[in-house]
Amino acid sequence: MLTILQGSDLHFGKPHLARVAAAFHEAVRRAEPDVIVLAGDFTQRAKVGEYRQARECLDTLPDVPVIVTPGNHDIPLYRVHERLFNPLRNYRTYISTDLDSVTRVDGAVFVALCSAEPHRAIVNGRLRGGQLEFAARIFQKCAPEDVRILVTHHPLACPPDGGSDNILPGSDSLLDSFREMGVELILSGHLHRSYVVTTTGGAYGDVAIVHSGTAASNRGRMAERGRNSLNVLKITAHEIVVTPHWFEDDQNRFVARAPTSIPRRS
Repeated sequence: MLTILQGSDLHFGKPHLARVAAAFHEAVRRAEPDVIVLAGDFTQRAKVGEYRQARECLDTLPDVPVIVTPGNHDIPLYRVHERLFNPLRNYRTYISTDLDSVTRVDGAVFVALCSAEPHRAIVNGRLRGGQLEFAARIFQKCAPEDVRILVTHHPLACPPDGGSDNILPGSDSLLDSFREMGVELILSGHLHRSYVVTTTGGAYGDVAIVHSGTAASNRGRMAERGRNSLNVLKITAHEIVVTPHWFEDDQNRFVARAPTSIPRRS
């Protein structure tokens, strides 16, 4: 069994909630994950001070693989010259030098693709052809039994609550490409609320999309307005079980909610 803790949208800066972040770290320790996925928006305004706080947060996580990808807030919005000419300088300095990355663990291969777009699609993001080729090369080399997992900041499917539809442009075509690559699971953030959807793909099978809310900021939306959440996923040979955890103020900790079970591809 593979255990993944998925979080997103820490938003170090004004929206960040230090008390909730402390509970997030405790939830990580309790979950005992094999892998931690943090799907972007480490900062609010991509400032050096915010990135230093984010780096301190990462340095205190358990000694397991931590998969990261930048979000739209990790690019400076108002510092236009920096956004145009060196938008991810601070991210590369404090979080990771790699924007597209590969992580292999027993039974799974993770490909994280940078969907942050500093020039034309700042809110909705973008994936480019070269990134798809990169992912295809990696997944082509996977063992048949490995679960293939994609990580992006921006989602590839709309939330079922009918709220914001700030999803990646060309999502239908992108999903077709990822199905053909054998991707079973996509982990994303950005919309500040958690949900699980399964998209059908004909001959290529279904793809499960698991979306995490904001783990430690005051920017929760829709049903999670003013709330914080993370997901714990357990993957076996037969199913993916997703258990959302919401921060409960009166208990000062993240508490598990009803799980969702998704059958694995045969």
